[in-house]
Amino acid sequence: MGIFSRFTDIVNSNINALLDKAEDPEKMVRLIIQEMEDTLVEVRSASAKTLANKKEIVSQINKYESDVAEWQGKAELALSKDREDLARAALQEKKKSAEAAESLSKELSVVDEQISKLQDEIGQLQDKLADAKTRQKAIIMRQKTASSRLDVKRTLDSTKVDNAMGRFEQYERKIDDLESQVDAYDLGKKTLNDEFAELESGDKIDEELAALKAKVKGDNTSSSQSE
Repeated sequence: MGIFSRFTDIVNSNINALLDKAEDPEKMVRLIIQEMEDTLVEVRSASAKTLANKKEIVSQINKYESDVAEWQGKAELALSKDREDLARAALQEKKKSAEAAESLSKELSVVDEQISKLQDEIGQLQDKLADAKTRQKAIIMRQKTASSRLDVKRTLDSTKVDNAMGRFEQYERKIDDLESQVDAYDLGKKTLNDEFAELESGDKIDEELAALKAKVKGDNTSSSQSE
């Protein structure tokens, strides 16, 4: 037995309620659609058989009605020939044909009712099927989106990101150490500019010293003369 046992189960079913209870909504809606499509094939097959049955009944009714007219003509012919016995027999056959035609006409009404109901059921089932297929697309899209979001959440919440950031910080510290080593290696080494700067500084000091000596000597000379 499938999800639905009868056509009315499908038409009257609440797809939302079924999906809410399902552990795997995508799988459930796929099964629902398959069941609907199978049922639609069965209903259409039943409708085709009923239409063929109606065609056969109409053909039989036409035949009996033709027989009624034919027996009526024979009864009239028999009476015109003074054969009342044949006329009576013809009228009996006419009655049988008329009764058969009437019985088939009643059956035809029932068949027409069945056909109308089947066509209505087909329309309802097609609407349900179209709705289910629309929901299937939405469910698949929602499930894919939710799965992608869940994967991202799991990745962010996992230790992988923390480990990656830890390694990144280690690399930064290593680079800082290397830069410090380079700075330490260059410390104390004089560049060409440093050498010239020292020479210029030495010249300035010599000039200041010579100027200071001259001043002091000049001051001493002045003192001697004044004595």
